[in-house]
Amino acid sequence: MSAASTSRRATIDDVARSAGVSRQTVSRAINDKPEIDPATRQHVLQVARAMGYRPSRFARGMVSQGVTTVGLVIADVLNPFFPEVVSGVMEAADKRGWQVTVHSTGHATERESSVADTVAEHVDACVAFMIDPVAVERIRASGIPLVLLNHEAPPPSVGGVRIDFESGIRQAVGHLTARGHTRIAMLDDRANSDALLPDTRHALFLRVAAEHALPVDEAWVLPAENSLDGGAEAMDRLLAALPGATAVVAYNDLIAIGAMRRALARGLSVPGDCAFVGCDGLMLGRLVDPPLTTLHIDKEQLGRAAVRQVEALMSGDRPEEAVIVPDLVIRASS
Repeated sequence: MSAASTSRRATIDDVARSAGVSRQTVSRAINDKPEIDPATRQHVLQVARAMGYRPSRFARGMVSQGVTTVGLVIADVLNPFFPEVVSGVMEAADKRGWQVTVHSTGHATERESSVADTVAEHVDACVAFMIDPVAVERIRASGIPLVLLNHEAPPPSVGGVRIDFESGIRQAVGHLTARGHTRIAMLDDRANSDALLPDTRHALFLRVAAEHALPVDEAWVLPAENSLDGGAEAMDRLLAALPGATAVVAYNDLIAIGAMRRALARGLSVPGDCAFVGCDGLMLGRLVDPPLTTLHIDKEQLGRAAVRQVEALMSGDRPEEAVIVPDLVIRASS
C-alpha cells in the first residue's frame, strides 16, 4: 500500500498510478466492461483491493442500475442569479430521466471542501460553481464526472462552461462611450475583485477602458458587497471620491440596482446625471424605474450546457469548453 493511501482514502487516480494504467481503464475494470483485457482487469482489481479503494456510486456502475443523480453546487440560494441556472440543469436532467440535488456553499470558499466531500460520496456526477482547488480535486479524484461553471482553468478530465465576460464588458463600455461617456466608473464585487487576474471583470474593465483611451484607472474601480445594500453603500463612496463620473458599470444587476436607487435618492437623474449598466439579466432589472440596461446571461442555457457536458463525460468523451456570450440589453438606465 502506498504512503498516500495510508493518510487518506485511495482515489481512482491512485489506483491508476499504482496499476500503471489510465483512470479510464480502472473505470472499465470496476464496471466489468468488455473493452478491457481480462488479465488487465484482474491486475487492476487486485491493486484496487490492496489499496482499499472504495469506488464512488458512479464508478460502481450505479448510473446504469438506477436513477442518475447530479449534484449541483451553487454559491447562494438567495441570489436571484442561481435559480435560473438550477432551472436549466433540472430541465435538461429531467429530459434524461436524471434527478438533481442542490448544494450551496453560501459564497464561503472554506465551505467548498465539506460540500465536495458530500457530493463525491452521494451523487453520480457534479456540476459546480467552485474555485477552491482542494475541493475541485476532491470531486475530480473521486472518479465522478465533474463540470465546473465559469471556472478560469478547469483541470484535465473536467468539463467546463464559461461566461465570456470579456465580450460583455466590451459591449457595455462600447455602448457607454457611444453615448458620449468618458468618465466611467466600475462597482466590482468585493469578494471577486482582483485586477491581477486577467479574466476578472475588474481587469477586463480596465483593459477595455484603456483601449478606448478613457481617463480612468484603479481609482475608478470601487469594491461593493454583493447585494442591493452593497451597491447603495458603494455609490455613496463613488459620489464622494469621483464626483465627475457620469456612468457606472456594475459587477452584477444587484449592485447596479442598489447603486442606481441610491443615486436617485440623492437627487441625481438617471441616465441624465449618471447612467448604469448591470450584468446578469435578472428579471428584477425590468421592474425597477428606470429599467436597467444589462448584460443578459442566458442562465438556463448555462445549466443545459453543463448537463450536456456531464452526459459526454459519462460516455467517456472529453467535451470542448462551452462558452456563453452575454447580450447587451439596452433599457432606460443608460
